[in-house]
Amino acid sequence: MTSQVSSPAEQTDGTVVGEQRKPGGVKDVRRLDRVIIRFAGDSGDGMQLTGDRFTSETASFGNDLSTLPNFPAEIRAPAGTLPGVSSFQLHFADHDILTPGDAPNVLVAMNPAALKANIGDLPRGAEIIVNTDEFTKRAMQKVGYASSPLEDGSLDGYNLHPVPLTTLTVEALKEFDLSRKEAERSKNMFALGLLSWMYHRPTEGTEKFLKSKFAKKPDIAEANIAAFRAGWNFGETTEDFAVSYEVAPASKAFPVGTYRNISGNLALSYGLVTASRQADLPLFLGSYPITPASDILHELSKHKNFGVRTFQAEDEIAGIGAALGAAFGGSLAVTTTSGPGVALKSETIGLAVSLELPLLIVDIQRGGPSTGLPTKTEQADLLQAMYGRNGEAPVPVIAPCTPADCFDAALEAARIALTYRTPVMLLSDGYLANGSEPWRIPEVDELPDLSVQFASGPNHTLADGTEVFWPYKRDPKTLARPWAVPGTPGLEHRIGGIEKQDGTGNISYDPANHDFMVRTRQAKIDGIDVPDVEVDDPHGAETLVLGWGSTYGPITAAVRRLRAAGESIAQAHLRHLNPFPRNLGTVLKRYPKVVIPEMNLGQLATLVRAKYLVDAHSYNQVNGMPFKAEQLATALKEAIDG
Repeated sequence: MTSQVSSPAEQTDGTVVGEQRKPGGVKDVRRLDRVIIRFAGDSGDGMQLTGDRFTSETASFGNDLSTLPNFPAEIRAPAGTLPGVSSFQLHFADHDILTPGDAPNVLVAMNPAALKANIGDLPRGAEIIVNTDEFTKRAMQKVGYASSPLEDGSLDGYNLHPVPLTTLTVEALKEFDLSRKEAERSKNMFALGLLSWMYHRPTEGTEKFLKSKFAKKPDIAEANIAAFRAGWNFGETTEDFAVSYEVAPASKAFPVGTYRNISGNLALSYGLVTASRQADLPLFLGSYPITPASDILHELSKHKNFGVRTFQAEDEIAGIGAALGAAFGGSLAVTTTSGPGVALKSETIGLAVSLELPLLIVDIQRGGPSTGLPTKTEQADLLQAMYGRNGEAPVPVIAPCTPADCFDAALEAARIALTYRTPVMLLSDGYLANGSEPWRIPEVDELPDLSVQFASGPNHTLADGTEVFWPYKRDPKTLARPWAVPGTPGLEHRIGGIEKQDGTGNISYDPANHDFMVRTRQAKIDGIDVPDVEVDDPHGAETLVLGWGSTYGPITAAVRRLRAAGESIAQAHLRHLNPFPRNLGTVLKRYPKVVIPEMNLGQLATLVRAKYLVDAHSYNQVNGMPFKAEQLATALKEAIDG
């Protein structure tokens, strides 16, 4: 993939860019610049697997893409009910895109619940493929349909394709020694085959995947492959699908390099492993499973060959306690969780602040408070990350902006933790964690040098000439204290949560010393070297939209739409939230209007208003879903005109 990233405005609908008419009854092929597809069904229908496989083949074909998995919190919600609907949305294009798309062009609905839960998001004229076998009277009544939507005219504004997916799948697998129930489970592969034909997706990767996934059950593998091929053949032969579509590779959207599709949690996991290698330190993860962070524990447990050690603790407190112990012992230590787990870990985070040891606290944010919305996204832990500890306990906070950016954010979090001897909060969220996009695999020589020097001998001379080791004698540039690995002869020192004496690390209750240590710890965080915030303002705008974290994609897509419509608007996005970039105050004061969209009730806006005395305006959403680009564009247009 070559050349520069192109940046056209994301359109509401896929645009037809060409059409090939074929003679002799051969089906037409229509070329599109972009498509948004949503697979929806019961949580047991395999919609996430179906979407993931379509995404993988789309990535291998070379399209730019962005995904939005959406699933219920229950392990298995009641079948056929609205709360049990699971969906997977994929936006792919021949150009650079930023979001999973506002509205699907195609909906694959495996049952009445899936249709009813998603029909409100579809624009008129969209394609709907429904599994007619599931539209029984009882199934429709369960979700409130008084009559069949396939027959009562309510879907007349859409291109409806009624397909008996279950029946066709069972028929395709009749030669296999499977029960009807077992055969029905492959209907998602039939649907995947049909969509793969419709959009000219490669098939070899999916067949290889199925053989690998069911390697111990070759009959099941062959049955799924047969269903997948039957779906493809159905698209090729049925008269109901007269047109197939092509979306060309996004050859101009990516710089030269080797790419792969990657989710946020996987990118973050790879970033942590890479950071440990670049620091030449063993990686230790102490964690307790919690949605949506558990995938990091699962992934890192696969990489013992890179010196990774994972510990699944009995609770959140034990997880971070073990991680902090590993940091004391000289490891790159990590603990992963979500908002409820951060609350439980807060005392130990405060201990890490007092001990001044490098520790990464990865918070994959989800909807709250309390248990809240475990499988939905939110950005509401920012103030918790900033202030959610007793006493003056400052912690650096950084946030990735896209799924692929989670890799770089992990490296940056490790840099800060190791350089400044401090715990660091990394704020991802469910949207980034489960979403995916193309990622350019970096060259080794592009990676930062994170190597550290452990204390190896005395660092202070007493008045009588005796050389001693002072555990809290600081680097004058970074204010970091030395990192002494336990067992190093002569470097024995005291640790604990009670206040330390400056330099010696002895227990101290002296008021002046406590005041000095509190201010020194704050000064260390304030002095962290972070890049200046960059402002995208090609037209000298008067309105600045400021974002952080996963709002980057929707904000940027909205800004593109406004500029394409002739509006002037500036954009800036924050990775470093504590400390803020040093030029942020200067940037904010240049603009009469500052708008901050957040998936909370205005937490960054609160910090910005308090620190810089800027009349920043919030635009907030807390419905468990990411912003839509059109929605943001409308809000920003109102701000420009207001």
